[in-house]
Amino acid sequence: MDFDFEVILVVLTLVSGAIWALDKVFWSKQRNASESEAGADTSKEPIVVEYANSLFPVFLIVLVLRSFVGEPYEIPSGSMKPTLLIGDYILVSKFSYGVRLPVIDTKIIDIAGPKRGDVFVFRYPEDDETNFIKRAVGVPGDKVRYVNKTLYVNGARAEQTKLGMAPAECPGFFRQPATILQENLFGIEYQTYVCQQDLGGAIEFTVPNGHYLAFGDNRDNSNDSRGWGFVPERNLVGKAQIIWFSSDSTKGWFSGERFRWSRIGTTLN
Repeated sequence: MDFDFEVILVVLTLVSGAIWALDKVFWSKQRNASESEAGADTSKEPIVVEYANSLFPVFLIVLVLRSFVGEPYEIPSGSMKPTLLIGDYILVSKFSYGVRLPVIDTKIIDIAGPKRGDVFVFRYPEDDETNFIKRAVGVPGDKVRYVNKTLYVNGARAEQTKLGMAPAECPGFFRQPATILQENLFGIEYQTYVCQQDLGGAIEFTVPNGHYLAFGDNRDNSNDSRGWGFVPERNLVGKAQIIWFSSDSTKGWFSGERFRWSRIGTTLN
C-alpha cells in the first residue's frame, strides 16, 4: 500500500512536471506568437496545462517531504504497548538512517543505522509492502540473549523495575494482566509488558553485519525478530520521532474520550 502510493506520487510529479516544463519552454511561446499574429487574446492555457501548473508544485513538495524528511505512520496493532497504542499517529524521520531515492530505494547519502533502543519503522522482511514498527535491541555484531523475560546484550543485563500491572493484556481464554516493567537498555529507558504465565526458554542471537534485531515492547504479543529473524539494512524506513495525534476508535466521537490529548506531542525513546 505504501509502495503503491509512493509510485503514484512519483508518476504524478513526473507527468505534471513534464507538462509544466514543456509549457514553459515551448507551448507558452507558441500561444504568445499566435496572439500576436491574430491580434487577439489566444494565450489562455489549456485545461491540462492549467492543472499541471497548479498541481506540480504541490506534488513535488509532498514527494520531497515524504521521501527525504518525514512520513506519517498509523500504529495498527498493540505490539508496541505501552509505548505506542493502536490509533497513535507518529512522524517517522526519513533521513535518520540515510537518504534514499523514492521507489527504487537506492541510498544516496549514508547515515548511521538504528542505535540500541531506537523505535524504528522498516519493511517486513517477509513482505516488502508491509511496514512494521519495533524497537532495535541489537545492532550488527551484538550477541543478544532473551531468557525469563529478561534481555541481555553482550552479556550486560537490561535492568528492569516493576511498575505495576496492566489488566487483560496477556493471551488466553481468560485474559490475564501483564507486568509493566521499566527497562533500561544502555541508558535508554522505556516500558514493556511481559506475561509471567509462560516464562519460555532462552533464545540467543548474534546479529550479522548489515542487520538489526527488533523486539516489540509488548514482549508476549509481538510478531518480531524472535519469529522471523533479522531486519536487513535495506529494509529500513526511518526512526519514529513523535506522536502527533492519537485517537481511540473504541470510544464514541462525542464521549470526551475519543482523543488521547495527553499523548499528542510525546517524543519517543
